Amino acid sequence: MDTAKHASPVFYPAFCFKASPTHFAWVKMAAADVHRLQRRRGFEGQNIFFYNNHPIRFVSLVGLVVARTEVPRRTILTLDDSSGATIDVAVLQADPRKDPSKGSTAASKLGIADADPDAAVSIDSTEISTADGKTISTTTPTAATGTATHVSATDRTELDISRLTPGTTVRVKGTLSLFRATMQLHLERFTLVRDTNAEMQFLDERLQFLVEVLAVPWVLLDEEVEQLRGEAERGDLLAIEEKKRAEQKVKRRAEREERDQRHIQKRYEREERKRDKEAGVCREDGVKVMRKIRRRKVLQGE
Repeated sequence: MDTAKHASPVFYPAFCFKASPTHFAWVKMAAADVHRLQRRRGFEGQNIFFYNNHPIRFVSLVGLVVARTEVPRRTILTLDDSSGATIDVAVLQADPRKDPSKGSTAASKLGIADADPDAAVSIDSTEISTADGKTISTTTPTAATGTATHVSATDRTELDISRLTPGTTVRVKGTLSLFRATMQLHLERFTLVRDTNAEMQFLDERLQFLVEVLAVPWVLLDEEVEQLRGEAERGDLLAIEEKKRAEQKVKRRAEREERDQRHIQKRYEREERKRDKEAGVCREDGVKVMRKIRRRKVLQGE
């Protein structure tokens, strides 16, 4: 029993992830647990991380914003959830070059105020002590950058993070990435936590999920793996067939256009021959008319 208990968990191939309780879910986690997530060989570049053998892409945290830093092209929110670690939440700023009509001083859905996104921003930092003894660091850019428009990382939905200032308790949902070997989130959506009851409810759900799901290795039966493999293969076959149908459709369209072109060319050639024939008839008629006129003049001259 001890050998089975401490055996290394099985890391299933990607086609099994659809059966995972974590892969398509907003996983409630603590910042300290997020930093414990690991990469796995074979999944590089996919922003998929593992807790035990659970594949995780999306996480949800509740914590206190203890710092807000404005840097070129993004805003960094530092979140403290009292788990023993903080985590940075990156919020993208929209690219102003995608909406030049708004100019360099107006915010738009796909634009930010900073005309030069690569310009350096000078940051002033101050510290505030809260009632519970925590120290909140506030950061403010000394260079005026205007009013930036922030967007979610995946679908570029506009986000209003003006209320996410140091001292605010917030629930964030985001995708995972590594920055300088440190885990961070890219913000997708957020909600403000209005009271302690909501925060404690989240902590209870987070702990329950950790104990019941994350702390237990994800196990699939051999029959389930084979079933998922078959579904993946059928999906691949359907994708191949769909690709073939699309290629055939393009081929048929090209052939139809080629036939139409040949038909038009042949029709044009027939009309050209008809016009040439009619022109020849007209020339012959003209010659006959001129002969009659000359003959008449000759007769009249006599």
